[in-house]
Amino acid sequence: MMSKQVRKLVPIAAAVALLAGCGANEQGAAQNAAAKAEQGGTLRILSEGQTVNYDPAKSSSLPITSLGYVHRRLTGWLNAEGEQVEVVPDLADTGTASDGGKTWTFTLKEGLKFSDGSPIRAQDVKWGVERTYAPAFSGGLGYHKQLLVGGADYRGPFEGKRLDSIQTPDDKTIVFHLTRPYGDWPWITSTPAFAPVPEGKGAEPDYGEHPVASGPYQIASYQRGVQVRLTRNANWDKGSDQIRGGLPDEVVFQLGQEASVVSQRLVADSGDDRTAFGSSFASPAQLAQLQGNASAKQRLVTSRTGALAYLAINTEKLTDPKVRQAFQYAVDKTSFQIASAGSAQLAGDVATTLITQGIAGREQFDLYPTQPAGDVDKAKQLLTEAGLPNGLDNLDFVVSKSNDAPAKAQALQAALARANIRTNIRVLDPDAYTAETSQAANPTYDLTLGSWQPDFPSANANIQPLFASSEVGGGGYNLSRYRNPEVDRLIEAAQSEVDPVAAGKKWVELDRRILADSPVVPLIYTRNSFLRGSKVANFYIADFPAYPNYLQAGIAK
Repeated sequence: MMSKQVRKLVPIAAAVALLAGCGANEQGAAQNAAAKAEQGGTLRILSEGQTVNYDPAKSSSLPITSLGYVHRRLTGWLNAEGEQVEVVPDLADTGTASDGGKTWTFTLKEGLKFSDGSPIRAQDVKWGVERTYAPAFSGGLGYHKQLLVGGADYRGPFEGKRLDSIQTPDDKTIVFHLTRPYGDWPWITSTPAFAPVPEGKGAEPDYGEHPVASGPYQIASYQRGVQVRLTRNANWDKGSDQIRGGLPDEVVFQLGQEASVVSQRLVADSGDDRTAFGSSFASPAQLAQLQGNASAKQRLVTSRTGALAYLAINTEKLTDPKVRQAFQYAVDKTSFQIASAGSAQLAGDVATTLITQGIAGREQFDLYPTQPAGDVDKAKQLLTEAGLPNGLDNLDFVVSKSNDAPAKAQALQAALARANIRTNIRVLDPDAYTAETSQAANPTYDLTLGSWQPDFPSANANIQPLFASSEVGGGGYNLSRYRNPEVDRLIEAAQSEVDPVAAGKKWVELDRRILADSPVVPLIYTRNSFLRGSKVANFYIADFPAYPNYLQAGIAK
């Protein structure tokens, strides 16, 4: 199973476009078609963060966002509008499996160079992966850490020890030996850990502010809280890179920008802001302000789908599956949509599965068919059959105070009360909330809200982080504290399947099997919206992930 320290919990307040009669992505695509991105210019990205993390060992950046400007990886994502995202070659091919999927061999392309002119070798990829095991460089995505033989006890290369399960027989070949078969390994090698770091370098804690680049850009200046300026890497070979457009001459991240100010600037669309976009998705309140501005509405791009928002039921407290199944009928998903975005139409589709839309092999089904508003009588019937004719009292419903979670909890609280499920909402600061739901050994909550978008486009990344027994507590995101040995066995069997079609069928089986136990109630598949300046072109969101492809955006003249 993957390392618990690496989870990415997507905020539950994913935003939506307030556009009638036409999806925002459709309008955004039409606008982008009219204004062609050309070579040159400066692309500006307005960020609320004080820093941008360019250390691949510490990063959880998606392959299509900020880290991808500076670092290439063994594999990458071909991410285009209207097409299923695929794993494709980046520095290397997409790998060849042997030993039933326990061994994976990759061959690097010819002529690859770092920004300093030195060749990119298999040994540099190995060194980059080994760096991620050093305690000082933890924090990034760590799906690989327990999978590589010897990884469980490895502590990085800086004390002279190497990880023998990564072999480099020559400068162009890298071989990974895994503890068990793992069909999604080519997706794992698209995560930041598989970016090259020149062998022997990167021991300093601020390496992320001056890394040696392999992508189309290198860091020219880095001012925390102010900006990061990227300029062209003359040694990047466009001919070997099908993932990155490399269109702008410069990319500038403006840091420490307040979200409402970013929205105002992009709506005003003047000066340099015409060549900018916001890195954070817009809130419902910000989107509401766009209603009277036709120009801004045309420049809004919205994902078709996104994270799964769900109600997690603590299975250690509510142990009877029939009681948990009652929640499937008691919730009012329409009221949750309205609480999320003011309208059922705008919030995102009602969810009935654990595998999110846009994932290959996903099947649409509903084990608990009812109207989105719920079926109160069916919920009461199930509670009565479970010996609870008077329902449930004083359930502890804990939520974070961020991302409008209290309002969403109140909508669910009212719906549950109709079925005699009475709850007390407890609101915590984000850090305290994380400590209780993800780290506490024996938390007291009965219910909580979650939201999850996979780190890579496989059902594996939907199911395993949220429902494997290994992910209960200790920093994991199995918020329902669901433990089922059969499910654990089925997860490992699905992960071990090298044939993606066969694996997809196994993940669908797991989707149904887990929902039969009802550890969570799927609510909606949320949407994200991003606003761009009028000169930003080729700015789109594909079916996965629910974020723009930074690497293809450019400036229209």
